[in-house]
Amino acid sequence: MLAYTYPLLDCSGRCSGSSSSSSGSGCSSSSSRTSSAAVTWVVGQGLWVIFVIILPFLGILIYLIARGGKMHERAAEAAQSQQQAMDQYIKQAAGTTDTASQLAQLSI
Repeated sequence: MLAYTYPLLDCSGRCSGSSSSSSGSGCSSSSSRTSSAAVTWVVGQGLWVIFVIILPFLGILIYLIARGGKMHERAAEAAQSQQQAMDQYIKQAAGTTDTASQLAQLSI
């Protein structure tokens, strides 16, 4: 079993370690590790973009397809019920009643 020790980078970015491989250069596998890290970074960024930007738009589109057909009906019903509630409140606040009850209150 061959034991491999990862090469160390000195302050200038050059390899200063050694490996047990027969090539003799301690930096031969660092470029493959760097490219592997770059691929991992790119894949991670791509997944991040999918989950943060594309997935919410996809959810909105699915919602509009599933429930969008009756949106105007629900909005019209809500507006009608609000109008009825407002009319009822205005009548109650204004105290409008029939003429006979108004005359009866005046005669007291």
